[in-house]
Amino acid sequence: MKTIKGPAVFLAQFSGEESPFNSIDAIAAWAADCGFKGVQIPSWDEKLFDLKTAAESQSYCDEIKGTLMNHGLEITELSTHIQGQLVAVNPAYDEMFDGFAAPEVRGNPAKRQRWAVEQLLLAAKASSNLGLTDHATFSGALAWPYFYPWPQRPEGLIEEAFDELAKRWTPILNAFDEVGVNVGFEIHPGEDLHDGITFEMFLERVNNHPRCNILFDPSHMVLQQLDYLGFMDEYKDRINMVHIKDAEFNPTAKQGVYGGYQPWIDRAGRFRSLGDGHVDFVSIFSKLAANDFQGWAVLEWECCLKHPEDGAREGAEFIKNSIIRVTDKAFDDFAGAGTDDAANKRILGISDA
Repeated sequence: MKTIKGPAVFLAQFSGEESPFNSIDAIAAWAADCGFKGVQIPSWDEKLFDLKTAAESQSYCDEIKGTLMNHGLEITELSTHIQGQLVAVNPAYDEMFDGFAAPEVRGNPAKRQRWAVEQLLLAAKASSNLGLTDHATFSGALAWPYFYPWPQRPEGLIEEAFDELAKRWTPILNAFDEVGVNVGFEIHPGEDLHDGITFEMFLERVNNHPRCNILFDPSHMVLQQLDYLGFMDEYKDRINMVHIKDAEFNPTAKQGVYGGYQPWIDRAGRFRSLGDGHVDFVSIFSKLAANDFQGWAVLEWECCLKHPEDGAREGAEFIKNSIIRVTDKAFDDFAGAGTDDAANKRILGISDA
């Protein structure tokens, strides 16, 4: 077993136009002051990071790492959640997702999709230049508008969607494989990979690609009413990243999982700051330790009530106190009688004759 690394923080929800959230140096100083030891960097946020330059320049990557090291921080992973989303977009969402892309490809779904793939290929090179082993992303979604089968889905629709999704992602996974970096798809409603079954459908179509892995976030499973502890056991060999994020689910006579089109604060299922929701983090951190998880415990703050800066400081302390320093000896070693093959045979009644 190995003690997991942390606490770390995903910077996407904290980046902004005002100091200290508008440059990598300033936000690193803030994160370190909060108690974090690592940062997960959103690769689309040019205030913090230049993805293209990172893919092309080792010196730029060394500079970024040096800036973070000056504050006692490491990079846990790069994230391409925004770009990964655009690898596969159902036409129903064209206009709503257009703003995620570079201005020059907006309004042209084909160009936007090619841009997204190019971004992922840059992220593979940048991750390698930064010495990273894992990368966080979304799968995108072609089939999501049809997750509830009414009217009945045309026969073969879902299979066609997953075949196409795998076709688009296989070259990307191969590119990450070439540089020795794992891809972790965040299992998330709104993505075609939103639970264990859909991940398996995709994994089969990419021929069990060794770089196809999971970013585990229990909050999205609470909102789906999915057994997230069982999920950790089922997919422990594919979980290479975690977002430590809390959520609660309080169904009423008027609404449940689907939320009644209500804003987050009024939904039965909503995200909360760490310790304020329903997620069983004692069991989660126990399973991470027992399953020999090799990565970082990364805070993703999303809460409809608490101020983000309070959520960050409290979250860093929460994760620090939750990480289990794994033991290097058995609790009953004190009662050990040593190893004696002859004695073992006598105890078992085994004769050499």
